[in-house]
Amino acid sequence: MIIGTPKEIKNHEYRVGLTPESVRELVAHGHRVLVETGAGEGIAAHDQLYRDAGAEIVATPADIFANCDMVVKVKEPQANERAMLREGQILYTYLHLAPDPDQTRDLMKSGAVCIAYETVTSPHGGLPLLKPMSQVAGRMSIQAGATALEKAHGGLGVLLGGVPGVAPGKVTIIGGGVVGFNAAQMATGLGADVTILDRDPEVLERVGTFFESRAKTRFSNRANLAQCVAEADLVIGAVLIPGAEAPKLVSREMLKTMRPGSVLVDVAIDQGGCFETSHPTTHDAPTYVVDGIVHYAVANMPGAVARTSTYALNNVTLPHALRIADLGWKEALRRDVHLSHGLNVWNGKVTFEAVAEAVGTDYVPVEQALA
Repeated sequence: MIIGTPKEIKNHEYRVGLTPESVRELVAHGHRVLVETGAGEGIAAHDQLYRDAGAEIVATPADIFANCDMVVKVKEPQANERAMLREGQILYTYLHLAPDPDQTRDLMKSGAVCIAYETVTSPHGGLPLLKPMSQVAGRMSIQAGATALEKAHGGLGVLLGGVPGVAPGKVTIIGGGVVGFNAAQMATGLGADVTILDRDPEVLERVGTFFESRAKTRFSNRANLAQCVAEADLVIGAVLIPGAEAPKLVSREMLKTMRPGSVLVDVAIDQGGCFETSHPTTHDAPTYVVDGIVHYAVANMPGAVARTSTYALNNVTLPHALRIADLGWKEALRRDVHLSHGLNVWNGKVTFEAVAEAVGTDYVPVEQALA
């Protein structure tokens, strides 16, 4: 199979779909790999490192899309990239289609086979291709929130860890999954006063056992959520429904109960965000203010720590890429039901139910694509 990775073009996106080490593995399996020149510059992987690994360096993204059987990316394809996709071509990347009907329509029109990292499952019920980026984003959310809390950045002027004689900042984390757990690790490590909300008793038990007295847990009902948000200096939105739009848990009315200069960090913004007042931002202009509350909603947070993120991502995406390349996409998905959950669009049809519901189109079961 001919596999290619273009340079990412989303604002301040420095990650790359394949590392030189991943290229070496694909080439060792007998595949041909094309890499757009400069694609790895953001992780200090220069063209020569890719050549040494066996890749062919090409000049433009058009060379990738025109010649490759499978395109491996990080972020969802932008409009000009979607226009280069062709029928039957495999696109293997993050897609986050539920809040993006324009992208969904373009992918359907292309006829491409679109496999989304974020909906591939594991035998243990997790989302293994999303997990490393959730770990990164969860940890970064505290860094970003701590910076936004500084007075010079529009915040309240609170140091999360406090100092002797002054109480630490209060952090409310909505969701105790991978993002929330990693956010809590960072926040407790700084010495903040941390509360984690979730609706799953098993999640609350797990995080409660891990953090013991370093963090409080609360069941996420309307009353507890409203109280914790009102008291918080920093709120982390860490809620995920696989493949679907995130629920809007913090309303604009709730902002009025918060102190001006408090901060919201919406890690769920890729799936539409879990705050009513959220809209995507970029690393160029990461924050904005609504009703005196600072919002941070960068849609590609892990792109800021591109080298760490790329290697963490390749650790989990490469084994599936090898199976798809070795077996062909249909056989690879037939043999692995968890990988088959990643198929979101095929032959002009949406094959992931939550996406179909969110964008208002018909749903076709994956089994029909694999027949």
